[in-house]
Amino acid sequence: MPSSPISRSDVLYTAVATAENGRDGRVATDDGKLDVVVNPPKEMGGNGAGTNPEQLFAAGYSACFQGALGVVARQEGADVSGSTVTAKVGIGRNEDGFGIIVEISANIPNVEESAARELIEKAHQVCPYSKAIRGNITVTLA
Repeated sequence: MPSSPISRSDVLYTAVATAENGRDGRVATDDGKLDVVVNPPKEMGGNGAGTNPEQLFAAGYSACFQGALGVVARQEGADVSGSTVTAKVGIGRNEDGFGIIVEISANIPNVEESAARELIEKAHQVCPYSKAIRGNITVTLA
């Protein structure tokens, strides 16, 4: 089920980042907390010296998903302390250029496997990143 969009008046925080020279340059936030060199990975013909957009997306998605997992766990009374979430973001060619694919996995040591799977599924329903890409990018929950 699609999520309803928020309006400008609902915005609690806005991140601002500016890129120079696309995939082979630099990206920085307006507050200076993030300022990184970006380069294509060696697998895509780059020098691989800097980070790349897929790594940045994976970092943001895994952090957001971990937050959503915490929200769901509190609602369910589950202990997700010590848990980790890993996002693998792949990029490849598709019929109209390039596309990405994502695999999300979570390690939840204090929760039985079937209950952990339910928490992960529920987190996927409430995570803002998951909502934003739903229907556009294949996401596998591992």
